[in-house]
Amino acid sequence: MSLSDSLYQEVLLDHYQNPRHHGKMEHSDLHQEGVNPLCGDEVELFLKLNGDIISEISFVGKGCSISQASASMLTESLYGKSIEEAKSLLHEFKGMLLEDKVPSFKEEYEDLESMEAVKKIPARIKCATLAWNTLEKAIGK
Repeated sequence: MSLSDSLYQEVLLDHYQNPRHHGKMEHSDLHQEGVNPLCGDEVELFLKLNGDIISEISFVGKGCSISQASASMLTESLYGKSIEEAKSLLHEFKGMLLEDKVPSFKEEYEDLESMEAVKKIPARIKCATLAWNTLEKAIGK
């Protein structure tokens, strides 16, 4: 097992076992549900906005460790960011997994880079991108 694979597993398990910003939010400004019908993974995103800033973000869901850890990483990465920053990060994350682009995340988003290991298991890419696709529906491209 390579160091990157080990890091991937460690980060993924941490986010899966200790999800950040987990829970249903009342009175959200944006709310979107996402489902992967092939495996049954589900995620529901809630965002409160202060202008174009994501002042609160949370998720609930059920499914595999990859889909739920990715949702946790998404919420942790986007808390306090602008919608434009969210769109940029969304584009970079999906580019890493779907277009085989080399990630160049800022240090504050380094957990996201650990998800690059999912590319080794193509069937799981939809799990990793579920929350991000749900975010894309919520905020638009």
